[in-house]
Amino acid sequence: GLSHLRKPSALMDLRTIAVSRLMLDNFPHIKAYWIMLGIGTAQTALAYGADDLDGTVRHELIYHDAGATTPEILSVEDIRRLIVETGREAVERDTLYRHVQRDSEDLTQWQIGEEIHVGS
Repeated sequence: GLSHLRKPSALMDLRTIAVSRLMLDNFPHIKAYWIMLGIGTAQTALAYGADDLDGTVRHELIYHDAGATTPEILSVEDIRRLIVETGREAVERDTLYRHVQRDSEDLTQWQIGEEIHVGS
């Protein structure tokens, strides 16, 4: 198996994201999956080329069964706060990277907006 291999360091994760942003110009979005990277590294990844702080997971098992120490869940508001702390604007999106617009009075009411592009 691969158990003899070391886990990549946070620096290696950030380098991979930065090189991916530079070399994979045909990929419009690069995720920083906080469950895998850890919250601090995922936030930093937004300055290294990632444009998506991903992971509104309700019940994550795979990474935690493998030993992840991150929280098993973050609320949408928690994720929004983490993004804003990095100086970025939080934009909720759907699976196809379309802007989700919610009614501020009733968050269960929403509609799909325009496609989200890097730099927008």
